[in-house]
Amino acid sequence: MQEHIKDYIPKEAISKVLQLLEQDNLVVKIKNERKTRHGDYMRLPNGKHQITINSNLNEYRFLITLVHEIAHLEAYKTYGRFIKPHGLEWKRTFQHLMLPFLTPEIFPINLLPLLAKHFKNPKASSDTDVDLALALKQFDEPNDKTYIFEVPLESTFKLYNGKVFKMGRKRVKRFECTELETGKLYLFNPNAEVELIN
Repeated sequence: MQEHIKDYIPKEAISKVLQLLEQDNLVVKIKNERKTRHGDYMRLPNGKHQITINSNLNEYRFLITLVHEIAHLEAYKTYGRFIKPHGLEWKRTFQHLMLPFLTPEIFPINLLPLLAKHFKNPKASSDTDVDLALALKQFDEPNDKTYIFEVPLESTFKLYNGKVFKMGRKRVKRFECTELETGKLYLFNPNAEVELIN
């Protein structure tokens, strides 16, 4: 079952992942890139469960995302459907499921301290953990994107959706950027990828 997953995760993690996926009512689909999410979990009307994951993720981010989504299913089965999607029950389940994978056989040694820190209190998205997100991006395919923290003050840049912004000052962690068309102020995480215009 779920044999196609083997092409997307570190080979040392395959047996552990296949054990997690040994469920008759679970379907895993690999999708083209979605800009707003790495993956998702859904209970289908027929009682089955579906996980979707983006095909463009590097093997380490794919593994984290897959276990993240399996944790939604396991939390649902254990605690019922009235829990918060990324509440305490999910966090505990995610921590428990992820722990066997946090080894130097599966993840590069430089990622392990960042993963250990992240999994003390996992967030809804690993992208909100700036240090971990930037460390994971070193394993992505090269692209022409620039991180927000690299954009010079007052420069303009655009997002994947075509919206154009002017770079502003840094707050404590995030950067103020003004959308040129509307004049609205937005806050960007430092690891957001954008395309510089000038």
